[in-house]
Amino acid sequence: MTTAFKGIIAYPVTPFTQDDRVDLPTLARLIDDLVRQGVHGIAPLGSTGESAYLDDKEWDAVAQASLQAVNRRLPTVVGISDLTTRGAVRRARYASQAGADALMVLPVSYWKLTPDEIVRHYATIGDAVDIPIMLYNNPATSGIDLAPELIARICREVPAVTMVKESTGDIQRMHRLVQLTEGSVPFFNGSNPLALAALAAGASGWCTAAPNLQAQLPLALYEAVAAGDLATARALFYRQLPLLQFIVKGGLPTTIKAGLRLRGFDAGVPRAPLQPLTAADTGVLAGILATLDAGMR
Repeated sequence: MTTAFKGIIAYPVTPFTQDDRVDLPTLARLIDDLVRQGVHGIAPLGSTGESAYLDDKEWDAVAQASLQAVNRRLPTVVGISDLTTRGAVRRARYASQAGADALMVLPVSYWKLTPDEIVRHYATIGDAVDIPIMLYNNPATSGIDLAPELIARICREVPAVTMVKESTGDIQRMHRLVQLTEGSVPFFNGSNPLALAALAAGASGWCTAAPNLQAQLPLALYEAVAAGDLATARALFYRQLPLLQFIVKGGLPTTIKAGLRLRGFDAGVPRAPLQPLTAADTGVLAGILATLDAGMR
């Protein structure tokens, strides 16, 4: 299934009701909208999906509902990160049995992990399932920074790890990874402001929450780079860059949920301790979206 993952892979938020319960019907509507807009894959239960703030019962319900909503129309990679290897394995098995095409694994830990511990973490998860793993490096949220050399080692020693998502925002790391793996491991961009540079450098795709608010521009950017039309790609990238920068700076669950509400789609508010976007920042976001919408006419 690895070759099926390419292009724009969209992260849905996890909607909550007013009394702070996961809102599965709203999640299904959001995912259906993303599929209909033409994204190339769906990645529930990542950072945007507030996976870290769900208990096991909620996580299972969101995983099941997400996969049912996609209904095999697109490849689906489910984020299964957990503080413990035991917990990650439980989630990996659940997602696999529920129909996930791949797993996205971000190592997170209270204690600093050694390289051997990180390799073993991935190997144990890989041994527990028979679907591919997308290694996810995002030190800003996990506190663990996987150097290109360690990522290449994991790809060599853990057969299940067949893809890499790099979110540090350092294009040189992507170039280094390509060198170390001789281009044999597809890499995906996870840094929104780096989308153009990463795709131009050969990224297989872009994992992003932006399609929740504006899917046409990320899709057009990917297609322009794929066609070798870098002039058009640059214009498309800089048109959407204010939105990409804003959602990253303001926090993805917070800004995406505020933007969805501006779009007339109520996905609730982020789960505490996260707070809704302020009125002032909501006004800024409204202006960014209005400018994008005007440019699409």
